[in-house]
Amino acid sequence: QLQLVESGGGLVQPGGSLRLSCVSPESTFWRYAIAWFRQAPGKEPEGISCISSDRDVHYELSVWGRLAISRDNDKNTVSLRMNNLKPEDTAVYYCASQDNTCRRYKDISKDAWGRGTQVTVSS
Repeated sequence: QLQLVESGGGLVQPGGSLRLSCVSPESTFWRYAIAWFRQAPGKEPEGISCISSDRDVHYELSVWGRLAISRDNDKNTVSLRMNNLKPEDTAVYYCASQDNTCRRYKDISKDAWGRGTQVTVSS
């Protein structure tokens, strides 16, 4: 797996937007699929989105239509744009990598996740 660092979290009002970033210093970044997970207090982790090395994208149904994932291999960055945020989106958001495709990305071990970035949706 890649070394990854998340950023971009913060406090936002319901209905607002945030853009999270996942950055790696490693030159092989382009080979990897990058997935986003989140974990809310007292809840199980949830895989919410993934982008493959070929830019195939996947979204969890719970966030369908509100998230947009993209990648810029020149900057070794995957971005997750989140729109129309709801209080139930409050969680720590993590990114993780696996080889090439998003196949079974939800099975990526939590040991391979980054340190996370906090997203709080509240008025």
